[in-house]
Amino acid sequence: MHSVAQALERLRELAASPPVAVLARAFHEAGHELALVGGPVRDAFLGRDATDLDLTTDARPDRILEIVKPVADAHWDIGRAFGTIGARVRGEQVEITTYRTDQYDGVSRKPEVEFGSSLEEDLVRRDFTVNALAVRLPQVVLVDPSGGIDDLLSQVLRTPVAPEVSFGDDPLRMMRAVRFASQLGFHLDDAALAAIRGMSPRILDISVERVSDELSKLLRTPEPRAGLDLLVEGASPSTCCRSCRP
Repeated sequence: MHSVAQALERLRELAASPPVAVLARAFHEAGHELALVGGPVRDAFLGRDATDLDLTTDARPDRILEIVKPVADAHWDIGRAFGTIGARVRGEQVEITTYRTDQYDGVSRKPEVEFGSSLEEDLVRRDFTVNALAVRLPQVVLVDPSGGIDDLLSQVLRTPVAPEVSFGDDPLRMMRAVRFASQLGFHLDDAALAAIRGMSPRILDISVERVSDELSKLLRTPEPRAGLDLLVEGASPSTCCRSCRP
């Protein structure tokens, strides 16, 4: 675990890397916001190399394409309906997503995508506070609306909003909580664990493919036993297994 000062230095280095610097300049000159978000910011505090370059912006997908095309080696828009444009810039793959303020329909658990106008609003819709971190570019200003840095330093997984709301919106987040606890070596806060205990049957509402994918990711973590123990303590393993049956 790095100190805040060490993490900020790593983030400055990442912001100065060719693909990020090129995009930051392009969006700034076009009059739009751009920020590194989620995993790359979290991993700077954990002392890990960034494996994915995820960025977010106030620009809508069509506008993202207009800005990216002149500076990208290649680009694709398979995720345009969700606000995401992919590109390869200076040899690195990046994903740039429009700010979102999703709503859930209460039945399918799939979000009704709504674009937002605020970085902070986008961050608080995310699964856990440690993933609800961003760095504004090109200024390299850290944005942490939910106390994610404190939770990183304390090695705790907590939801930006009440866990009953977060897990109710997307029950798969209960599985993600178990997987991240195992992957990062963190523990769940009491409120999240209590919510999982009470809401684990909702996992049955999730598609077999999504549950199976999360279980596979859990088993590939460095300490899968920790996650499996959490499944026993919180979500019932039998619930997860039943949800994987065709």
